[in-house]
Amino acid sequence: MATSERLRQATTHTAATNGAANAELGEFGFLIDGQHHQSQDAIEVRSPYDGALVAVVHRAGPTDIENAIATAVRAFETTRKMPSWQRSDVLEKISAGIAARREEFARTIALEAGKPIRTARAEVDRAVFTFKVAAEEARRIYGEIVPLDWLPGNDGRVGHVRRAPRGPVVGISPFNFPLNLVAHKVAPALAAGCPIILRPASQTPISSFKLAQLVLESGWPTGGIAVAPCKTKDADPLVEDDRIKLLTFTGSPAVGWDLKRRAGRKFVTLELGGNAGNIVHNDADIAYAAERVTFGGFTYAGQSCISVQRVYLHGDIYETFVDELIPRVRGLKVGDPLDEATDIGPLIDKGAADRLGAWLDEAKVGGAEVLAGGVREGNIWHPTVLANVHERMRISCQEAFGPFVDLFRYSDVHDAIRRVGDSDFGLQAGIFTNDWRLVEDAFDEIEVGGLMVNDVSTYRIDHMPYGGVKASGFGREGLRYAIEEMTEMKLLTFNRR
Repeated sequence: MATSERLRQATTHTAATNGAANAELGEFGFLIDGQHHQSQDAIEVRSPYDGALVAVVHRAGPTDIENAIATAVRAFETTRKMPSWQRSDVLEKISAGIAARREEFARTIALEAGKPIRTARAEVDRAVFTFKVAAEEARRIYGEIVPLDWLPGNDGRVGHVRRAPRGPVVGISPFNFPLNLVAHKVAPALAAGCPIILRPASQTPISSFKLAQLVLESGWPTGGIAVAPCKTKDADPLVEDDRIKLLTFTGSPAVGWDLKRRAGRKFVTLELGGNAGNIVHNDADIAYAAERVTFGGFTYAGQSCISVQRVYLHGDIYETFVDELIPRVRGLKVGDPLDEATDIGPLIDKGAADRLGAWLDEAKVGGAEVLAGGVREGNIWHPTVLANVHERMRISCQEAFGPFVDLFRYSDVHDAIRRVGDSDFGLQAGIFTNDWRLVEDAFDEIEVGGLMVNDVSTYRIDHMPYGGVKASGFGREGLRYAIEEMTEMKLLTFNRR
């Protein structure tokens, strides 16, 4: 069936099912060397909220992937020679372009990801900032001068160290931040002078296409960015081909560690999720902590790697905290992501919602108590707070990636610190206390990439170093830090004789 006919039939079906075809309905061909291409392999992108058709996307095949890699290799001869002012100028234009199309991008995110529109706007604003910072950092890729005269016979010698772009980059991105997590791969690559091939999540590829078009309109070389959604087996060269010099992946641990195993000699950075623990000590501002846990546990239905999942409460303030938390959680509005009042939208698909249902049933059988929520409507789970959870239950020890928060009571804060760190994951954690000695102890003992003091694990501003340890991966995002990953040191020595 021709794609245009498929699109027409899908539109007719959607109109019959939902009353009207989605206004954002579109067709996107994979992008290589500045050109969009159609294929016989087209997939439908549907809203996780109501199943409405959002777009039809053409996937690249093996020949197309080879073309994307070869094009990126050729483009590197141009991008690596671009002066910093020019790279910075392109990034400034991208930032301004996203800002100018703020509502369009936000609506796209809400439709393809099911993210509430107000939260989607916040993601767009973060992407504006991400590219703005990258524009500044493109001018600050410094080197250093190293004195070499530390041993006799090396008099008059000095080394100059500078950073050079590694080469073509592949970025594989997840569904949950379809614009800003893609930005965290594209922006540092451009700042460093590297071409990039994007393989966006199949559920949310539209933001990547729109961003890539804006990148080209801003003056980046046409061969320097590609968007190539494809089948998993067809993506093998993006992982295994030695012409790719860096692979940056955000997604599940099982997939990420397998990609690293197959990546060969190329440099790899992995951001693989979390199981975030947070401590509220008895000297904390309890109302503020409850407000932040409500935000950190339920923003975008908990579909964030640093979403609050486990909260450890000192016994002296446990009941007070619960009294502050539960009304806030029950006050969150669930529903249509395009409704301005909505706080909680759907999970990305039925499989995700089913998985959490099974984990909740398992927890209840094991004695867990539902303090709020525990109700499902389609792909939406009402924000749920659980007590009396055993820490070996899947809802506690694995990554929930949904609007579920578990409460635990403690009497010894050092025991709480140990329990927060007792996880296979190590991305971010939070602690609410005014005792700096406890902060230092937690910072020393909890094995995570970042500890947030008097805030939840969910806190992130886009220029800070961001990444984890243990099963959460390695390498760091945050523009300057990602640029360091995408460049390598080159040494030039001088002998003044």
